[in-house]
Amino acid sequence: MIVKMKFINISGPRDDIDRVTDLYLSRYEIQLESALSELKTVDNLRPFVEINPYKDVLNKASQFVGYLPNADEVTPDTSLGLDDMFEVVRKANEDYQSLQEKKDKLKKKTEELRAKQQVLAPFRPLDCDLSKVLHYRYITYRFGRIAVEFYHKMQKYLMDDLGAIFVEGERDESFVYGAYFVSPREAQKVDAVFRSLHFERIELKDEYEGTPAYAYQSIEREIARINLEIDDLDKQAGEMLADRAPQLIAARNRLEELSNNFDVRKLAARMEEDKEDYYILCGWMAEDDVEKFLEEIKDDDKVFVVVEDDHDAYFGEPPTKLENPKLFKPFEMFVQMYGLPAHNEMDPTIFVGLTYSFIFGVMFGDVGQGLLLLIGGALIYHFKKAPLAGIIATAGVFSTIFGFMFGSIFGFEDVIPALWMRPIDHMTTLPFLGKLNTVFIVAVAFGMLLIMVAMVLHIINAFREKDIGGAWFDANGVAGLVFYVSVVVTIVLFMTGNPLPAGVVMAVMFGVPLILILFKEPLTRMIQKRADKMEESKAMFLVQGFFEMFETLLSYFSNTISFIRIGAFAVSHAAIMEVVLQLAGAESGSPNWIVVVIGNLFVCGFEGLIVGIQVLRLEYYEMFSRFYKGSGRAFDPYTKKKTNKK
Repeated sequence: MIVKMKFINISGPRDDIDRVTDLYLSRYEIQLESALSELKTVDNLRPFVEINPYKDVLNKASQFVGYLPNADEVTPDTSLGLDDMFEVVRKANEDYQSLQEKKDKLKKKTEELRAKQQVLAPFRPLDCDLSKVLHYRYITYRFGRIAVEFYHKMQKYLMDDLGAIFVEGERDESFVYGAYFVSPREAQKVDAVFRSLHFERIELKDEYEGTPAYAYQSIEREIARINLEIDDLDKQAGEMLADRAPQLIAARNRLEELSNNFDVRKLAARMEEDKEDYYILCGWMAEDDVEKFLEEIKDDDKVFVVVEDDHDAYFGEPPTKLENPKLFKPFEMFVQMYGLPAHNEMDPTIFVGLTYSFIFGVMFGDVGQGLLLLIGGALIYHFKKAPLAGIIATAGVFSTIFGFMFGSIFGFEDVIPALWMRPIDHMTTLPFLGKLNTVFIVAVAFGMLLIMVAMVLHIINAFREKDIGGAWFDANGVAGLVFYVSVVVTIVLFMTGNPLPAGVVMAVMFGVPLILILFKEPLTRMIQKRADKMEESKAMFLVQGFFEMFETLLSYFSNTISFIRIGAFAVSHAAIMEVVLQLAGAESGSPNWIVVVIGNLFVCGFEGLIVGIQVLRLEYYEMFSRFYKGSGRAFDPYTKKKTNKK
């Protein structure tokens, strides 16, 4: 159902806006609109230009609450005043920043140590005491890396004549790391040779003890020690915040309310009159809430409320808020996926809930699998509140019902009797068509009924919108309904062997509605007494009308035949389960129960998904397209409804 909305204007002294939003509006759902753009008839309106004083403190409080591991389980301390809340957040931020500064210094030190490790890492295979090597007086050393191809050339052609020793460290795909040692007298010549080989020097600082591997491990131990200090600081921060959790959560909640209330100014307007400064708020509220709100403020002489009934007093159409029984609430998801109804449209949620569940049950009729869908969907919906789970649970109810109707439980069709028929076996003979599966015939007949219901809904919506042409002369209006009902009646009479109406009667039944549909536009203009003329010529109008009529007739046929998929899936479900049972060896009397269980789970998941999509396709293309536009906009209150404050 669509909740009826009212457009209201709220005004009062400018400095009273915070009290009104906090005391009254925060307890109701109201979609605020921009007063500057909505109030066309009011002059001298100005915007509020004020900075939200709660925003920064709220961000800090939200940040600290986000660090709490079990914030939802903490009871807020409601005894704090506003000044106390500011002080709690300020002190927490001060202590937290102090710990963060220490933590940042330690992290910076860790990064420096990692950089030193990265320098040392390639030289770990070298078995030398760095503290001694770096203090050699009579031997010149150079640490660095050389490209692999030059290293091979050096070993092959130069090393025997260089008078230097190269000690290899680690190597990768591109470079060989290591150090060469040479006497000071030969150092200049050797350095020149290594430069020609593109040797890249790497400086090692005089701060290491032991071998490169030992120095590397020493740095690793120092990093681990610093990480423990960082963990300890995190623990201190966590304990500090945990000790103040009730106060921080209370501050976050209250500051969030105050911040939202203050942001109401973005949509409010100011007006100065007779040296008085007023605020003006406007927006949409449910009719029931408006009555409660008016009753609540009747003794408050600082609040003035005007309920607008004249559409010309505001821009736009009312937003849409859906309110349906709990059983049908999950199906609002399908309606929202297509588009919310406009305020003067019918809410199709209950229609979707009934038809979707019923059709799903026919296409997926199995007692066992239906119960699985029911139980699984109900549990997920109970704990997670996922709308799709609620839809699955409801569809599971009808799957179970039609499982009894078809005599099928987990694919076995010899355990319980069929209360109606078994889809895969039951056949019916029809004139002209011969033998057909009964469930196909019932599916098409049911589709005809749904199409007629959709047409009736279209007529109701058209009358609500005061669309004369759409109500009377549209392909889904009265003319289209008369034509379609005439076709259905004729087909039923023919198939049941009853005499058909006289030729003249049939011509009137079929011809008059089609003529009305063809001349929909001129007839509508004539009824509405409009003087505007057709844009195209009469000949072009007739040609265009002919092709549109052909398309309309084709859509009647294709939409009706489309419902045959209901029967097709009912039959295919039984056939697929026969295959599963054959694979499990059920015919021998001792089935492999593991195969039965896996097969049922697979069919329940995979075929259930396909059936769900196909039913949704029927809803959207064969029914919604006939009566529903979905052009509404969602009701978006600036704050959620809260329990009344004492």
